[in-house]
This record gives sequence, structure tokens and C-alpha cells, in this order.
Amino acid sequence: MTSKHPLKVFISYASGDRAEAQKLHAYLASQGTNSWIDTENLLPGQDWKMEISRALDETDLILLCLSKKSISKEGYVQKEMRLALDRALEIPPGEIFLIPARFEEVDLPYSLRDFQWVDLYTESGLKRLVKSLDLRAQKVGAALLITDGSTVPEIKKQKASPGKKPSIKPSSNLEIHIHGNVTDSNLVIGDGNSVEGRSNDK
Repeated sequence: MTSKHPLKVFISYASGDRAEAQKLHAYLASQGTNSWIDTENLLPGQDWKMEISRALDETDLILLCLSKKSISKEGYVQKEMRLALDRALEIPPGEIFLIPARFEEVDLPYSLRDFQWVDLYTESGLKRLVKSLDLRAQKVGAALLITDGSTVPEIKKQKASPGKKPSIKPSSNLEIHIHGNVTDSNLVIGDGNSVEGRSNDK
């Protein structure tokens, strides 16, 4: 009996989402797919535009990874999205072929409005994606994904941590001049140093 070929999955992403795309590629590869991503499949000296076009022509399914960066960024990532859409036009209506995969909450481009997306930043996102990949595998005669109960990784954009405000320490030679009546008052200065008020009445 001839063994079935692994499902070919093309991963399209913006350079700013490389870490998330590589994590997605590693997971899908561990589940038995033949996932194509430029950082792993492009070799030194190759015509990268030609290789990407070839991979798109030969793939069984395309994952368009979306984030705020990929939606707004100009450059080849936009052309790659158009190539993916053109390739999807060759597939009979109703078949799973192009899946928008969101790394974070973002509005889909108008051109992708007809395709149901998947949120990879949610706990169930990857599990739902695997179901779609298996449906596509059955359609094209590829091997089903491995469902061995392995841990599903968390794939989402990390929020930038707010910058730490510099601390200002009061000088040890700081002189404080207080005018007026501050009887029975406490003044809090800087990092918690306090000055007790004294009556001006003598």
C-alpha cells in the first residue's frame, strides 16, 4: 500500500511576526505536515521570489498569518497575499484552501472577507486549525495530522512592556524652606521623607 504524502502547508507572514510564524511552523511539522516557511526552506543562492511562487503553486493549503504589522506593512508581504488569493481562485468553491490565521485581534482586509479565519492566540485556535487541515488532507489524499495529545503551544503577539520611569532621589543636601503656618502638619517629600510642621508662634 502506497503511503500518503504529508499535507503541504504554505505559511505566509510579515517579517515582524517571524517568531510566531516559526512557532506555528514547528508545531505543524511536529504534527506530520510538510510546512513551507522561508526561514527553513529557502537556501542560500536561490531566487527567493521564484521559490515562493513555486511553493504556492505546489501547496495543498495556504495559511495567511495576520497581525497589525502584516495588515499595515507595505512590501512583498502584500504581493504574497495577492498571489495567495489568485491561487485560491483556482480551487473549486466550498473547499478549504486559504485560511486567514490571526496572531492578535485585528480587522481582516476586505479581500479576505469571504474566508473564515482562525484565532491562533486563543486556547482552541490551533485545535480548530488542525480540524481544517485534516479536512483538506482527506480532500487531496494526504496523510492526516498526528493527534498524539502533545501540548499545544501558545501562539500570540507579546504586548510590549511599558518603559520603566526613572526614579528621582532627593539630594541629601536638599534645603526646604516653608513659609506660613504649618502647625500639626506633615509634609511628604520625594521617596517618603517627611518633615513635621512646627508653629511659627514663639
